[in-house]
Amino acid sequence: MALPRVEPEQYDALLADKKARIAAQFAEFDLPEIEVFTSQPEHYRLRAEFRTWHEGDDLYYVMFDGDKRTPVRLDSCPMVSERIHDVMFKLLDVIRPDPVLRFKLFQVDFLSTLSGELLVSLLYHRQLDDEWVERVKPLREQFNIDIIGRARKQKILLDRDFVVEELNIKGRVYRYQQTENGFTQPNGHVCEKMIEWAIDASSHAGGDLVEFYCGNGNFTLPLAQNFRRVVATEISKVSVRSAEWNIQENGIDNIDVLRMPSEDLSLILKGEKTSRKVQGLALEECEFSTVFVDPPRCGLDEHTVEQICEYEHILYISCNPDTLHDNLQQISKTHKVERFAIFDQFPYTDHLECGVYLTRR
Repeated sequence: MALPRVEPEQYDALLADKKARIAAQFAEFDLPEIEVFTSQPEHYRLRAEFRTWHEGDDLYYVMFDGDKRTPVRLDSCPMVSERIHDVMFKLLDVIRPDPVLRFKLFQVDFLSTLSGELLVSLLYHRQLDDEWVERVKPLREQFNIDIIGRARKQKILLDRDFVVEELNIKGRVYRYQQTENGFTQPNGHVCEKMIEWAIDASSHAGGDLVEFYCGNGNFTLPLAQNFRRVVATEISKVSVRSAEWNIQENGIDNIDVLRMPSEDLSLILKGEKTSRKVQGLALEECEFSTVFVDPPRCGLDEHTVEQICEYEHILYISCNPDTLHDNLQQISKTHKVERFAIFDQFPYTDHLECGVYLTRR
């Protein structure tokens, strides 16, 4: 990604521009007052990836401003969390003079949490050996981090490939296993606000909830308080394992996560398909009043839009206003927008998360 220019004095004006752009783009849907949720103006990003650049005896981080042929040297990075910022440059100071740790290192990935944990992945264009393991071990204690070494078809753990995040949602702390290379919300404080908004928006829906694209259960777990039962789908095996860990860790007993495409669950609920995965769940006893979707940037395909329009209430979190706009053109034929929010997950960029709550007309 291009390097954003972090300018706190410009933050409020830039966010106002985003709100105005969204209001104009979605004017045709007769929106209620747009709710706006801000980010911290600095140190807001909990995960980041940096290329490393070798130049003589020097080794430094770069990002690319506009194209991949124009590296920009980084000697500070105010967009990343303070935990990452405290470690990233000191870590490179240790690696730089060590030929074993430095040789063919091409990227460093960071995954941090609001709770203070940090996982660092070191990526190499060479195979890693026992000598590398012995040289990298002291860095774990020195920086209080977990480390992963990666090369082609190789992954070495010291000691974990995940962190445990703690999100404070309406006074309750939820613990989440967040795995390296698994999807997590990059802006932790905004993530808390998104979840609280989703709980508030659906507080009177009642009945049972179907969720598509549940990931590690980021929204699923807190939303469960609003519903008798939650049945969620996810196709990523890693995310499903994390979701199951998170459900057990937080002691929530009304959630079932199924590893299957959303289309399959929709057919099962209609009685048009069967699966051993739902045996014993007594889904025929559920009254699914609400569907929750948080799709990737491509939005929902036409078939999925048809599926979600069958529910009384629709809760839609979008990371791409353009595909959300396209989907709402179909959804608004049967449902009315009751709540609309924007969440500034990515300050100083054009990117924006939106939340929409709709009810059947």
